[in-house]
Amino acid sequence: MLRRAAYIAAKDLRLSVAGGQGPVQAVLLGLLLIFLFSLSRPAGQAVSAQAAATIFWLASCFGLVLVFNGLFGIEELNASRLGLMSCPAPLHAVWLGKGAAGLVLLAASQLVFFPAVAVFLGQDLNGSVFSLVLGLAAADWGLVALGALLGALSQGQAARESLLSVILFPLLLPVLLGGVRVFSAAFSGEPFADAGSWLGLILAFDALFTAAGLALFPFVYAGED
Repeated sequence: MLRRAAYIAAKDLRLSVAGGQGPVQAVLLGLLLIFLFSLSRPAGQAVSAQAAATIFWLASCFGLVLVFNGLFGIEELNASRLGLMSCPAPLHAVWLGKGAAGLVLLAASQLVFFPAVAVFLGQDLNGSVFSLVLGLAAADWGLVALGALLGALSQGQAARESLLSVILFPLLLPVLLGGVRVFSAAFSGEPFADAGSWLGLILAFDALFTAAGLALFPFVYAGED
């Protein structure tokens, strides 16, 4: 199953980079958000660490939606979803492959967002680099685990898939809040212990989202087919 997932991830990354629409749109939208928020601050005043962290994760969240819409739109556009469903491998391989491809594209987008936040919002890394990377990896895991499921829900013929995606979208809030708290501590130089409980919350929701994706994805992706 892992080999099939790796093939699907490699295929999706190749097609996404070749088309460029999903990744490029995600990066441009995130940069636009960061730039617009930088214009909202009064002249000579710095953006607080918590506000900068919130803007970073908002850009990442909107980028996540575009990335997974693009990844799942590959099969919808070419009417090849049945081909993936007919492969002699569990549908969990599709979830893992899409999730891995989405994680790579999201991380690539964040590599652009982070220096943009530092430049436009005047932030410096005053805390632990290890805590920042750990919080980023944990939050991205949760975003991707649920994003892969939401991407499958957003495809289909009826309006209920979009409605369900809107209902499930608030489930991302605990992970986003935890990511904001960890990044705020890294920007402001607060001790990591102050944000440690938020990291535990992120990991708990990561486990929950992973279990939900593994359990629900085959039913969501197969749909009525």
